[in-house]
Amino acid sequence: MSSEVLISIDPEHFLGPIKPMNCVNNGPVGSKNTQCRSNFDEYAALKIPFARTHDASFYAGYGGEHTVDVAAVFPDFSRDPDDPSAYDFVLTDEYLQRTIAAGTQIFYRLGTKIEHWKKKYNTLPPRDFRKWAKICEHIIRHCNEGWADGFFGNIRWWEIWNEPDIDLDDDKDKRCWGGTAAQFRDLYRITSVHLKSCFPDLMIGGPAQTAQFDQWMDDFLALRTPSGERIPLDFYSWHQYTEDPARLQVLAEKIRRKLDAADYTGTLSILDEYNYVRDWKENFVYSIRQIQNEKGAAFIASCMCMGQNAPIDMLIYYDARPCVFNGIFDFYTLEKRKTYSAFSAFAVLRELKNQISCVSNDPRISCIAARNEKRLAILLSTYRIKDGGKGQNIRIDSTLPLHNIKASLTDWKNDSTVLPAAGKTFRLRPNSILLFEAEI
Repeated sequence: MSSEVLISIDPEHFLGPIKPMNCVNNGPVGSKNTQCRSNFDEYAALKIPFARTHDASFYAGYGGEHTVDVAAVFPDFSRDPDDPSAYDFVLTDEYLQRTIAAGTQIFYRLGTKIEHWKKKYNTLPPRDFRKWAKICEHIIRHCNEGWADGFFGNIRWWEIWNEPDIDLDDDKDKRCWGGTAAQFRDLYRITSVHLKSCFPDLMIGGPAQTAQFDQWMDDFLALRTPSGERIPLDFYSWHQYTEDPARLQVLAEKIRRKLDAADYTGTLSILDEYNYVRDWKENFVYSIRQIQNEKGAAFIASCMCMGQNAPIDMLIYYDARPCVFNGIFDFYTLEKRKTYSAFSAFAVLRELKNQISCVSNDPRISCIAARNEKRLAILLSTYRIKDGGKGQNIRIDSTLPLHNIKASLTDWKNDSTVLPAAGKTFRLRPNSILLFEAEI
């Protein structure tokens, strides 16, 4: 393998639009011009397309247990779902409207957060699936049609439940769905049919699958309505935590094949939880440390590049909520971490809109490029699975002349640092992110 890595770009070879690979779970903390601790301005600057609302109720700064989850919004299941007084929207409205004010659209997860504790409260199957579906209908009407002193948020994406397959039917301690796989299929069928009949133009999907991508998925895709039609499934959402971006591509291709084989060719594939995890046991502490440094940042940049070229329609990072999985903002101070640079760089490509050909002669180097009429940008990551390794010389080669070059570097000691007198050749260490911009 050559000692110099060549990044070849062809600005005249257009590949399609830059997809929303820079979405996140959850919104900003605090509001614009607030007196309290906030990352609103820094969050808004990232121009995040969508924020999924999963696990918002874990964080007190969003409203905690009174936020987003169906059981939080409709706390007494014995009440009449048509009665506006049965709902508690106050903190959820504040959280959603704050996120929208930051320029980010809502991807609303209907259901509940994961429950790791011994006694389960809201992960058990609803007592009446049809009533639960009607409650979801009213949540949508509140957010989009002003019902029950609501607002007009134009929230188009609605996901039914989260990780119902993470535990097997005979497991004793089920964390996300306390029923059987068959019961979940009933809940999804009833809810999706009802919501689609009420809101035919909204995007209704799920099931935020995380583990069983074989028989469980096949059984789900075999679901039919009482009249024998396919169930509403505008998008298929799934999760994966790994240390290898190639693992995400393999799964994306498998899921796309399964959707197409089941005649869901128009169903979008959305990876709406991912992050760096080596494993969940011996190396879990190691994994959390990497999430919060340059290795986690380079991993995310590589995943964005992979997702842009894979059969994935939206990529949603877990998590922008202040927690150990947040590599964008510090848990306590809300100061920017290394992964902020990956999202900031991808936002530049999204603004340019059009992907162009960008190829590395070293498969270990991830890269994508975009352009408009006057400018182009390249996002490049030198992520390495194994620790250590030597730096590499990397050269940008274009079929068109490039002018007014600007390059920003993120690595172990830099955070989107603009390099002085940048040319077309760079010396990059492992686990670096480079944003290369130029006029054409």
